[in-house]
This record gives sequence, C-alpha cells and structure tokens, in this order.
Amino acid sequence: MVQDTQPIKVGIVGGTGYTGVELLRLLAAHPAVQLEVITSRGDAGTPVAAMFPNLRGRVDIAFTVPDAAALAGCDVVFFATPNGIAMQEAGALLDRGVRVIDLAADFRIKDVADWQRWYGMTHASPALVAEAVYGLPEFDRESIRGARLVANPGCYPTAVQLGFMPLLRAGVVDASSLIADCKSGVSGAGRKAEVHSLLAEAGDNFKAYGVPGHRHLPEIRQGLSGIAGCAVGLTFVPHLTPMIRGIHATLYARLTDARVDLQALFCEAYASEPFVDVMPSGAHPETRSVRGANTCRIAVHRPQGGDTVVVLSVIDNLVKGAAGQAIHNMNLMFGLPEATGIDAIALLP
Repeated sequence: MVQDTQPIKVGIVGGTGYTGVELLRLLAAHPAVQLEVITSRGDAGTPVAAMFPNLRGRVDIAFTVPDAAALAGCDVVFFATPNGIAMQEAGALLDRGVRVIDLAADFRIKDVADWQRWYGMTHASPALVAEAVYGLPEFDRESIRGARLVANPGCYPTAVQLGFMPLLRAGVVDASSLIADCKSGVSGAGRKAEVHSLLAEAGDNFKAYGVPGHRHLPEIRQGLSGIAGCAVGLTFVPHLTPMIRGIHATLYARLTDARVDLQALFCEAYASEPFVDVMPSGAHPETRSVRGANTCRIAVHRPQGGDTVVVLSVIDNLVKGAAGQAIHNMNLMFGLPEATGIDAIALLP
C-alpha cells in the first residue's frame, strides 16, 4: 500500500508510560502522521503537554478514556500498554479495518501455551497470534508491509537477534550454545513505581536478574531459531545498570568455520539496512552513541583469533527497542520511506 497525501490517523492506547511518551515524541515530528487519540484511564482530561512538557507546542490534545468508536476512526493504533491489554482489544479494531501495532508481548510468541506459561495468564486471542507478524524489519520487512497486526519486538530481543543474525544465517557458529549477556537501563522496567527502580536502589549499583528465566527468553529463542532454521540453545542473562536509557548486549558463539571473515560477513549482511551500523574492526560501541536514535550499532570480534566470536550490540531500549521500531513498522505498513520520522541523530554527550 502506498500512502497518499492524506495523513495517517494515529491512535495510542496507553500514552503515559515511557514507551508511550517516546511514541508521542517521535510521532509529533512525523511528517505523515496526525495524532488523533491518546488514551489513559487514570489521566483522562489531562493535556498531554501538562504531563510531558517536552511536547508543549507539538501535541495539543488531552488524554482520553479508551473509546472504541474514536479508536476505530484511526488508520493505525499503537498499544503501549501492559501485557494482556492488546489481546483483548485488538480484534475489534482489526474488524473495523484499523491496523494494530502492539508494543507489548501479547502477539510475539507463536506457541500460545508457552506464552501462557511465561506470562501467567490465559491468552484472549490465540487466533490473532497466528496472524500477527513479528515486527523486526531486518528479518522480514516484506511480511510487515502486508500486515494488519504487528507484534513489535522486545528491547533485549532486538539487540540480541540483530547481533546473532548474520552468524546464524551464514551457518558459521554452533547454534546449540549461544550466550547473550545483556545490560539495560532502568527505563526498561517502565514508569510504574517499584522499589528496585528507585534512585537509591538502582544508582551506584549493578546486578543480574531473571537468571533462571526471563520473559524475553522464549521470544529470543523463537526468533533465533527462525533465523537459523533449526532449534537453538541459548543462555540469556539480563542485568540492570544505573543509567536511564540503553541496552548493551555482549553475545558469544563458537565458530564452526574458522575461515570466515567476520567483519566482511557483518558488513555485507547489513549493507542496505538504514538502522544497523556495523562499526570498524576493533570498535567497541557505546550505549550513548545510540541515545534517542533508532539505531543498532554492532561490532564483531574474534579474541586472540580463537574459535569464539564476540558480538557487541547496542540500542536505545525506548527507540530501536520499542517506539522507533514500531514507527519503522508503521512506515512499512503504509508504504512510506522506511526512515520517515525516525532518522534523528543520537544525542551526545
């Protein structure tokens, strides 16, 4: 579908969290978008700019209670809600011809029983899980173009899959023993008030969590298996770091083809990708180099010329790991140039 001159009418369900406000920040500057509806049950009637002053003069509407009729008048609706909301409401919107992009996990995992084990609830729309397209553009942009329902990837899964993808597609590593050692800023936990994300708890501190099993594990494993064309073995350990934004994934795999030129492999794999930057040989990407940008920066290493390959993959968890990638998916769905509205340069310092 090629978008005509009419703006894309956009609704956002759940506009008060960190992902929601990042969507607002990016969509407010998107040249092909008209923000129609932004919902929040708890803050209905509050002007958006009163809660988020960075949007003063850019977003002049107020939060409203979720209203099916108002959302049905949109061309696309983003769900920036907790897990379990979109699966209850997406079907009615799809029936009205509205496209849906879910930034939560409701439609990411194809095995519904597996999803229910990890998320602790009964899935309300298993039929839609089968239809949903996983929204990692670098993996399958053509399916995204024709999708009605897109499951936007999680932040850790984005960084990990992009880091491993060239190796698995080329079949040059042992897919049974992959390791993902990942670190995230505190905004990845969301805007809700919880003890572990208080400044006095997270500041001057560094810790692993979810080692026995994290909810992103089945999503990452599913994605990597799809890339590799076979089941993969993955150890995934997330960590919380005392910064606001950013994910750093250090990925390890054992080479099965010692002749491969890793730098050339990665450069060729991502040569035409607008949002993946393969850095020069020997580089060490930093999370601050992608702050506020829809970019994944990657470096690949082979320490001491041995049989272990180390990939360093960094993203902004709120942009490439959430809102920016969701807008990339919207651009694909509506036939826009992929970088429209999300080509900002990262913020430094």
